[in-house]
Amino acid sequence: MKNWSRRHTLLSGLAMILIINGVALLGVALNRSGAPESTLKLSQRELHPPFREINRENSGISLSLVWRVAGVEKGRNHSSYSGAPDWLDQAKMASLGFESSPARGGQDKQQWTEWQPGKEVLLVLEQDGAAYQQVLERTRQDAVEVNTRLAAQPDTEELQRKAKQLQDDLRREEQESSRLFAIDAGLDQTELRAKYPDRSRYAIVHAQVRPRSMGGRQGMSAGQIESLSIDTINVPHELRSIFELRATGQPDAGQVFEASVAFGQRLEPWLLGISDGAK
Repeated sequence: MKNWSRRHTLLSGLAMILIINGVALLGVALNRSGAPESTLKLSQRELHPPFREINRENSGISLSLVWRVAGVEKGRNHSSYSGAPDWLDQAKMASLGFESSPARGGQDKQQWTEWQPGKEVLLVLEQDGAAYQQVLERTRQDAVEVNTRLAAQPDTEELQRKAKQLQDDLRREEQESSRLFAIDAGLDQTELRAKYPDRSRYAIVHAQVRPRSMGGRQGMSAGQIESLSIDTINVPHELRSIFELRATGQPDAGQVFEASVAFGQRLEPWLLGISDGAK
C-alpha cells in the first residue's frame, strides 16, 4: 500500500508538470500564431543582456526590456526608467477605471490610493520616436545653455560641474540610453492601435498601473507604472552565440547588437533575430 501511494504521488506530480508545461506551450503557440501584432527594432540600449559569464551548458539566457517615461520637472524635460509620466494624470487614471476622488468624506489621498489596488492595463511603447527626440533635444539645449553661461563666467566651479554633468548626460542620451518610451495607456487594444497605427514603432503590451499620492485630500494625484507584465525575452539557443562572446574576454564582445522583437497575439514579446555591430 505504501509503495502504491508513493507511485501514485509521483505519477500525480509528473502529470501536473506535464499539464503546466502543456498550458505554457499552448500559450506560446497562441501568441506566435499568425502575423505579429507589432515588430520593433531594438538594440543593446533597449535590451540588457546578462552581465555574467555564460554557462555554456545552460541555455537559459534572457534579455531585459528597458523602457523609460518622460515628464516635466520645474519647466524642464526629464526622464526616468519606469515611474510616473506626466500623461498618466487623474483624467487618464479615471479612463483606466480608477476612482478619481475619495469615496468617503474625510479620507485623505494616502488612505484612498492604498485602498485602490493596481490593475493590468494596455501600455503603448514608442521606439525612437517623439518622446525620445524631445528628451534628447532638451538635453542638448540644457548643455548649450550651461556652456554659454560658463563661457561668460569660466571660473565658476558650479557651472563647470554642471557643464561636465550635462555633457555626460548628452553622451548617454546620444549613445547609450534606451529610446523606448511608455507614451500612453488604455483598456481597448483596437482603439490604441487605431491611434498608433505604425506597428514598427509602437508596441502594445500589458502593464501594471496603480494610483500614487503626493499628499493632501482633494483626489488622486496621478498614476504610477509599476512594471510590464512581461519584461524579459528568452534568447533561443540558436541565437545566443553573440552573448557567448562575453565569456571569451574579448573587448566589447556581445556589447553592441540589433534585435528584431515581435509582440504576438497575446502581446507577449519574443526574439525573431539578432545581429552584432549595430550602432
